Formats: sequence, C-alpha cells, structure tokens
Amino acid sequence: MKKNRKSLIILLILAVVAALMLFSNRNGGFRKKDNVFAVTDTSNITKFFLADKSNNSVKLERSKSGRWILNDKYEVNPSMIQIMLSTFCEIDVKAPVPKSTRNTIIRLLAGQAVKTEIYQEVYRINLFGKIKLFPHEKLTRTYYVGDVTRDNSGTFMLMEGAEDPYIVSIPGFRGFVSSRYSSFEGDWRSHAAFSSRVPEINSLSVVFNEATAKSFRITNIDNHVFKLESLMDGSNIANFDTTKVVRYLSLFRSLNFESVLDEMTTKKRDSILATLPTNEITLTDRLGKSHTLKTWKRKADYNAVDMFGNPTEWDVERMYGLVDNSEYMVSLQYFVFNDVLLPLQYFLPAGPGKK
Repeated sequence: MKKNRKSLIILLILAVVAALMLFSNRNGGFRKKDNVFAVTDTSNITKFFLADKSNNSVKLERSKSGRWILNDKYEVNPSMIQIMLSTFCEIDVKAPVPKSTRNTIIRLLAGQAVKTEIYQEVYRINLFGKIKLFPHEKLTRTYYVGDVTRDNSGTFMLMEGAEDPYIVSIPGFRGFVSSRYSSFEGDWRSHAAFSSRVPEINSLSVVFNEATAKSFRITNIDNHVFKLESLMDGSNIANFDTTKVVRYLSLFRSLNFESVLDEMTTKKRDSILATLPTNEITLTDRLGKSHTLKTWKRKADYNAVDMFGNPTEWDVERMYGLVDNSEYMVSLQYFVFNDVLLPLQYFLPAGPGKK
C-alpha cells in the first residue's frame, strides 16, 4: 500500500512538472523558444553578425575597452550601435503570422531575409544571479529578419529552427525595424576622418600638391610650445601665431566625412587613385600611430556653375576622400574641410586667411 502511495505521489509530481513545462513553453499559443527575439540585457552582448542573401555581411564586436569594431578594422558609428542595442532589447512579438499567409512569408524570408546572430557573455554556473562562475561567449540568438507588413507597423521574423514566423515590432514605436538590420558595411562605419584632441596630437602635416608653398607641418612639443615647418624647403618658421595653431589643431577633435561611397565601381576608384591627390593630411598621435586623409577634386555635373554663376569643371560643394587607405572612397564637404585646408601663410602674423 505504501509503495503504491509513493508511486502515486511521484506520478502526481511528474504530472505537475510536465504541466508547468508545457505552460512555460506557451505564450498566448506561441512556443516560447520560437518567439523570444529580445535580449533583456544588452550589456553582455559581445558581438553580433548580420548577413543577407547577396553575400553582404557585417560583424560588430565589442573590444575590451568597450569600443565597437566593424569587421575587425573600422570604428563604428556610436549612434548606430545604440539604436541596434535598443532594438535588440525592445523588440517584441506583436502577433503570429496568419496561417493563410504563413507559407508565403516563409518563402519570402528564405529568399531575402537578413540572418542575425547575437553572442553574449554567459556563465556556466549562475546561481540566482548572485554567484557567477566560468564566463564564456555563447551564441544566444539566431533569427531571420524579413520585410515589413503591409501597414508598415511590423516586421516578419523567424527564429532559426522554428516552424512559424512572427510579426515583430517595438511597442510604442511607429514604424518598422527591418531597416535597422543593415548588412552593409558603409551603414555602420564611423564617419570620423579625425578625432584627436590637441594633447593627443604629436604632429600634423598638410600637403597641397598643386601649390607646394602652402604645405606645412606642425609639431606639438608640450601643448604650449609648437614648431611650424615649411614642407616646400624644410625651413622652420620662427615667427608665427601660436593662438592660431592651437585653434587650428582643435578642429581635428571632430572632423567627419559625409558618406561612404561603397557603390563606386572599382574602375572609377582606381582611376581616381591613379591621379595625384589634391591634398594630403597626416596626423600622428602620441602613440606614434598615423592617420591620413587624401582628397581629390570631384567633377561637377553637366552645366554646373560656381557661386558667381560661371561654368565650372569641378564640384564646388564636395570632393572625394580616402581615409587611412581604406578600400572605399568617401564623400567630403568643403563646408566641413575648408577650415583645415588652410595654407602655411595663415599662421604668419600678417598672413591671409581667417582670423
């Protein structure tokens, strides 16, 4: 009798456990593991991958210093990272895809979705969040991001290994999130051409290949004493305006290009690189690392005119640039870079230029 009673108790316990497991794996009729796209704690995300069906892909990885690196070589636009991390955290299932359109959506996802992989630092032993031992990196989410719904209020997503896709959105956000899952490298790159404060600068040289008398180098001795040289003949300039030098160097704290020209053909890029740059700016920091920007004049559109209404061969608003010998050209605005494309004579006491 006692044996039967023990068996009955064990069966009841197993039945309760099974019921709890069944309930926990359902969320309004959803299989929970198939629709949990959100990452509640993005602080432990170590890296994520985005790849499309056209072989475009990006890897964004958090370095030990906390800075994000794109494809092991580029700095990342901070605002893009913040938007993406908030998206990972805030996305939520709005509804399952209706059965009537399920197969159609799955076919669309198979043909044009962006595959998303999210890696996090997790612990092999984690007792109630208090005792955490043996951290390691683990792939915690893999899902596919498709097109938007007809009313533009949601995005189709499918968890890898799941049978059913879902309509996902950010509660309270009017719009869709699919555009945030970009697999194009140019969308993620930082637009910083230079980002060094004056104390971080060891030297700065500016070469004007079309007017070498304007070329110069500034050496930062101790943030108060500076050396100015003419690059045309290597001579030291004894009398120059130190205030102008400090003001000029401070501009290099935040100098951004307009956009990455990742759709430029290889033929056109090679054609530009085969010509002599109009200007070459080289900044060497205190650690001895050099950062370079080369610029080229850009052909104007047909029938273009300058600010005086005269026909012009060259674009008066933009030029081409190459940052640190990147594989992509960038677009630079004269409005931004004219302030640093100043001649040697600007620093002389009676020299021309801005005051």
